[in-house]
Parts: sequence; structure tokens; C-alpha cells
Amino acid sequence: MTLFFPSHRRTEPAVTSTVMVMTTSASVPTEGAITRGGAVTDRLVEANERYAAAFTDPGMDARPVLHVAVVACMDARLDLHAALGLELGDCHTIRNAGGVVTDDVIRSLTISQRKLGTRSIVLIHHTGCGLEAITEDFRTELEMEVGQRPAWAVESFRDVDQDVRQSMQRVRTSPFLLHTDDVRGFVFDVKTGLLREVDRAWRRCRRCG
Repeated sequence: MTLFFPSHRRTEPAVTSTVMVMTTSASVPTEGAITRGGAVTDRLVEANERYAAAFTDPGMDARPVLHVAVVACMDARLDLHAALGLELGDCHTIRNAGGVVTDDVIRSLTISQRKLGTRSIVLIHHTGCGLEAITEDFRTELEMEVGQRPAWAVESFRDVDQDVRQSMQRVRTSPFLLHTDDVRGFVFDVKTGLLREVDRAWRRCRRCG
């Protein structure tokens, strides 16, 4: 299923920006090629200078135009704005390893809803996620290496659909969120670029009932 958001029109001038193409590690040149052009951060700063030279204040405030917050994995293969047809100012984007709903994600969503007017929540996991390849033993390994056990959970999983369901449930049962009636979860296929909705039939049944 492809997720579609209705288009909208703005009265202010169109926003122009420089697009930075993100690559996976498999397509990055050798280390020597990178260092000849300077450190990666230096390259980003130089790109920002070029961006700022052509930048025009779009005149927006912090409230997302579409009143939606998107929670997704930090995986470099996910270009969320392009994949969802979003423009600058349309949404809040919250990303972490796995796109799972943690306490900190609830913190961001709570601020997003209560202070900045969002109502809908879209959760996006993806195929081939790195969290499927590790376990909570990662915390033990870290403890043995650095002498301190992390306070956070790895949030690893084996079934991506089930983890999306768990994330949706965490959102729907949070006492801090004002709007939990429009929460939908998806799996993004990194090979095709398509979204597949999790529990779509359940959502239809709930809406009709």
C-alpha cells in the first residue's frame, strides 16, 4: 500500500534548497578518497554554506502543515520526505534505531501534539533492519567493554510486523498523548520503495464497527 497525503497550497514563495544525497556504506568511496576531500563534517559544513547562500526564509512557524508526526528508523536508505511526498514544513520527523516507540519518542510526540498541534501519527519500520540482527546481549557486550551497563534497551526484534504492532500499542496506551485515534503503522520495503500497512484489515474492521 502506498501512503498518500493530500496536497496543499501555500501563499508564500516557493522554497528552494540544495539536496544532499545520502548513500549506504556499500556505495561510499574508499577512505582515502574521502580524506583527500577533507573530513566528512567539513564537507557537510561546506554544503551548508552553499545552501545558505541561496536560502530564503520560507516564513513558516514550527507547526507542521499536515498536523502529522512520522516516527521512523534512522536507516540511511529511508528518504522519508521523498517516499511520502512531503515538503518542508509538512510534518514532524522523529527517527531512531529501528523506529521503535521508546520513552524519548513519547516525549517528542507529546510535545508535538500538545504544543505544536499534530494529531496523526505514522510509524514506519523497514525490511532488512539492523535491529533484527542483534539481541539484548549487545548491552552485556558493552558492559564488558566499557565497565558500565547501558540504562537503555536495545529494542531488537525478530518480527518486524509484530514490532510495529508493539509500537502502535505503546502510542495508543500512552497517558501523555492527546490524540491516539489516528495511529497507523507501516513497513517500508527498501528494495521496492513501497509501504505495506500492518494490520490494515483490523483498522478497516474497527472503523466500520
